[in-house]
Amino acid sequence: MKIAVSLIQIILGVILVFIIIIQQKGSGLGTSFGGDMGFYRTKRGAEKLLFYGTIVIVFLFIIFSVVGLFVF
Repeated sequence: MKIAVSLIQIILGVILVFIIIIQQKGSGLGTSFGGDMGFYRTKRGAEKLLFYGTIVIVFLFIIFSVVGLFVF
């Protein structure tokens, strides 16, 4: 059971890193560090899907991390 939880954590971690890397540069806090200083715009299409996907993957990663603490 411990191995399965650890494997799921590794897979979720890799997916999370990949999703964060492919998100568009210059959105969100990126403007504070030299990103695009354009106008405010809403997320659409694939950008919105990546945003919500990131939230879901982070939530799952946290859940499995907590579960991993209590699995003996």
